[in-house]
Amino acid sequence: MNDFLNKINQYCEAHTSRQPPLLHQLERETHLKTLAPQMLSGHLQGQFLSLISKLHRPKAILEIGTFTGYSAICLAQGLQEGGVLHTIDADPELEHIIRKYVALAGLEDKIRLHIGDAAVVVPSLAGPFDLVFIDAGKQEYGLYYDLVIDKVNPGGLIIADNVLWSGKVLDSSGREQDEDAAFLHRFSKKVQLDERVENIMLPLRDGLLIARKS
Repeated sequence: MNDFLNKINQYCEAHTSRQPPLLHQLERETHLKTLAPQMLSGHLQGQFLSLISKLHRPKAILEIGTFTGYSAICLAQGLQEGGVLHTIDADPELEHIIRKYVALAGLEDKIRLHIGDAAVVVPSLAGPFDLVFIDAGKQEYGLYYDLVIDKVNPGGLIIADNVLWSGKVLDSSGREQDEDAAFLHRFSKKVQLDERVENIMLPLRDGLLIARKS
């Protein structure tokens, strides 16, 4: 992120509801104990996800890509009474951090963690879901979309993270394009052409694509 965009991001964070102490603690521990802490949703995006969930009031949420649990905790804030969030991550080494903070947030009865391959776990979940958040392997976004679209209720949302990939998606025709960027570009085009949804792409953090199923 260049200096100007970094300052814009800082300004936005300064004018966003304050990060809860627990999420600040989770962010700090993620930076201390993981190799890629930039994968964390963080304050600005986390607050956005929390507000979207509170506005949408989902009964069931599916998250593909838990990392250390920051976004799951944010999304769970808007669940209806008796609602549940299923979250999937392939890395068992993160499980202890996820479960620690889910417990500290008092959300053990609302968040169900699945450790494994999302391509295997998603078909085993009955659904339907009112909100799906995709933030896992970028080259699998198209697959995840295909796996969840029929499990999403009419009016439900699918949100995909990192769709701008630090701007590298703009080089979609270049021979030297980043491989993940190429997959993300094809995914975004796939959603754009899908008549079952209406969608918008936002330049928030590293890009969010939001699709609403008709």
